[in-house]
Amino acid sequence: MKFQGSQNYVATQDLMLAVNASITLKRPLLVKGEPGTGKTMLAEEVAQSLNMPLLQWHIKSTTKAQQGLYEYDAVSRLRDSQLADVEGSERVKDIHNYIVKGVLWQAFTADRPVALLIDEIDKADIEFPNDLLRELDRMEFFVYETRDLVKARHRPLVFITSNNEKELPDAFLRRCFFHYIRFPDAETMKQIIDVHFPGLKRELLTAAMKTFYDVRNLPGLKKKPSTSELLDWLKLLVAEDIPLEALQSKDDKVSVPPLVGALLKNEQDVTLFEKLVFMQRHNR
Repeated sequence: MKFQGSQNYVATQDLMLAVNASITLKRPLLVKGEPGTGKTMLAEEVAQSLNMPLLQWHIKSTTKAQQGLYEYDAVSRLRDSQLADVEGSERVKDIHNYIVKGVLWQAFTADRPVALLIDEIDKADIEFPNDLLRELDRMEFFVYETRDLVKARHRPLVFITSNNEKELPDAFLRRCFFHYIRFPDAETMKQIIDVHFPGLKRELLTAAMKTFYDVRNLPGLKKKPSTSELLDWLKLLVAEDIPLEALQSKDDKVSVPPLVGALLKNEQDVTLFEKLVFMQRHNR
C-alpha cells in the first residue's frame, strides 16, 4: 500500500512520505498543524485512495478513552430487568447484550483493514492518550464484564490529529510517526485552489491571494486565516460576483477586502486590520 495523493487533496511530497512511513512502520500517524490545513481531510483522502473504509472518532473535552473501546450500558440492563417478562429475562441474563462497541473495537474486528481517524486528540483530558497506549501498541484490549480478550484481526491504519492545544505525553509520542503540516506556500496554495475552483480567472486568483497573504502576515493577529477560510472567501467572491477592482488598491497599499468576515473571525483582529489601513492611508 502506497499513498500517492489524490485528485481532491494536494499532498506535498513530505506528507506522502509521512503517510507511507506510517504504513511501513505500522504506527499511528500523528498529524499536527494549524486548524484548517487539511489534517482531517488527509485521513479521508488516504482511506479513499487506498480503498479502505474509514472510521472516525471525533474527540471532545468530555471524551474518555474507554468510550473508544466499549461501554457497558448498566442503566438499560437495570431497566430491562425491572420490565422484563419471562422471555425478556433471557436477554437481561446475557451481559453481551449491553456492551456497546466503540470505534476501536469496530476497527479491530472489521472484516478487512480499515483507516481509523482519532480527530483532535488534544481536546481530551491529558490522561486520554496514555489510556490508549496499550491498545494502540498491542492491538488488543480486555472486556472485564464478559472476560473476553478482543484482538485486532487486521491492524488499522491510524491517523491522529492535534491542534497543539495540549502537549501530548512522551510515551505516546514514541509510539507514533509524526508529521507537521506547514502552512502552504503560494505555489502549493494555487494548486489547492485549482482543485476547488478549476475555472477561476488568473487575475482574480492573483489579487485574492495577495490580499489573503497581506491579511495573514499582519503581525499581532489573534487568529490567522487558514486555507479553509481562504476557500470560503473565494467561494463568496465568485458567488457574489465581486469585481476585480474591489480587491486591488491603486497605490498598492493594504485595504479592507470585501467580505472580510470570511477571513477574520474576531473583533480584535478586524480592529487591528482597520487600524493598519487607516495608518497607511495617513502615512503614519
